[in-house]
Amino acid sequence: MKVIFAGTPEFAAVALSALHDAGFEIPLVLTQPDRPGGRGMQLQASAVKQYALAHGMPVAQPVSLKLDGKYPDIAREAHALLHATPHDVMVVAAYGLILPTTVLSIPPLGCLNIHASLLPRWRGAAPIHRAIEAGDEHTGITIMQMEEGLDTGPMLAVRSMPIADDDTTGSLHDKLAQVGGEMIVSVLQQLQSGPLAATPQPQEGMNYAAKISKDEAALDFAADAVVLSRKIRAFNPFPGASGQVDGVTLKIWKAVPLPGPADGAREPGMVISADADGVVVACGSGALRLLELQKPGGKRLPVQDFLKGFALSGKRFTLHR
Repeated sequence: MKVIFAGTPEFAAVALSALHDAGFEIPLVLTQPDRPGGRGMQLQASAVKQYALAHGMPVAQPVSLKLDGKYPDIAREAHALLHATPHDVMVVAAYGLILPTTVLSIPPLGCLNIHASLLPRWRGAAPIHRAIEAGDEHTGITIMQMEEGLDTGPMLAVRSMPIADDDTTGSLHDKLAQVGGEMIVSVLQQLQSGPLAATPQPQEGMNYAAKISKDEAALDFAADAVVLSRKIRAFNPFPGASGQVDGVTLKIWKAVPLPGPADGAREPGMVISADADGVVVACGSGALRLLELQKPGGKRLPVQDFLKGFALSGKRFTLHR
């Protein structure tokens, strides 16, 4: 079976590696154009491009696939390349570009998507972040047959996994990426023997997992401590939750919720205590024990090391935008 692969970040690169290791022929890889990044803002290849080139796979990086979009000439070239490349199926994982019907109809066996959610719970760009932020107890991987709607296609395979109390988006991403690679290999192996049973998604229970913005990083300590602790885990490693103390924005990478002061007299954001066991901050309901912090230009540090260079006793965290 010949598989065209479309994906961009590390999540997709894990799936591409799994397909390659399983022996599938990959005559073409689509990934997004190189983007500036790092301190020098040099152009950087995506994780998928790096893997593909390292293993001798042809790579194309169209900026758009929509014939009626802003770049019709580029889209036409991409369509011509897809038509000219012999293949059976396209596998898509966190590609980042919309696949119009004109592309979805090209592969003889259609386009299969690896989606990091138990659909239809979280459709959209950031299902891992949103599952943690919402306090979901479980998430998983869905392999679906793609159609024109946003993550609306019928499901070919589903696997659930629990979300641990200490899972961050980073740790959960790595677990789900591994499962996604295993599942797409299994699905394609079954597909080689004949059509697969497809289950329509339920009509109820759909949420939109909007892309994470940096503006969401600022924590409002007037909120519930449990809600804030979920945000901190959801925004780790990007964009990193933050609070401001004396005009200095501090990244907050790890925290656990605690019951609030018995008298309820502490103003949200006030530091109740700051020692080697953690920085306890009053919230609208309950309190947060901060365990890992970072100041501008500094490293992520355990709280006992952070406090050696930044005093927090008697301070107050304020909301910043």
